Amino acid sequence: MEPKVNAWKTNVTNGLILALIGIVYQLIMYFFDLSLNKTQGYVFMIIHVFVLFILLRSFRDNFMHGQITYGQSVGAGVIICLYYAVIMAVFSYILYTIIDTGLVAKQIALAEEAMRAKGTLTDAQIETAMGFTSKIMKPGIISISSIFMNMIWGTVISLVVSVFVKKEGNPLIDTVEN
Repeated sequence: MEPKVNAWKTNVTNGLILALIGIVYQLIMYFFDLSLNKTQGYVFMIIHVFVLFILLRSFRDNFMHGQITYGQSVGAGVIICLYYAVIMAVFSYILYTIIDTGLVAKQIALAEEAMRAKGTLTDAQIETAMGFTSKIMKPGIISISSIFMNMIWGTVISLVVSVFVKKEGNPLIDTVEN
């Protein structure tokens, strides 16, 4: 009988690959001054889905002998996304504290501009909202919250992608050797 595959150990590399792609993408967006563009988030979501599909299929074929259940695929996807989320949180902290210390101020200014453009809030309401926003828009808080947000999106994406990755064997043909 073959030993069980440890999904945590085997998916470290996959998590690093996804994180490296995320870091490169964020750096490209930063250097082209597109960090504050909302469309780039949707583009990366498509890239994330595609890369996660490739990584889960690779895990299935290389470590699971070509067969994986839906639950195993979702679990592996969540593990990959956890590694990705932690690495991206560290990168995010470095981005906001070392690479560009003014990026948070730019984001706060963009949020204020968006509130004023709506025209539904009074100046007092906008000032109150900006006071609260400036308190929570700290690099440490942003990094920690990014872990949770990346895990939520990673879980949702894993649930969807796993539908296409799962591949179960035929129990009448595939027998387990003792």
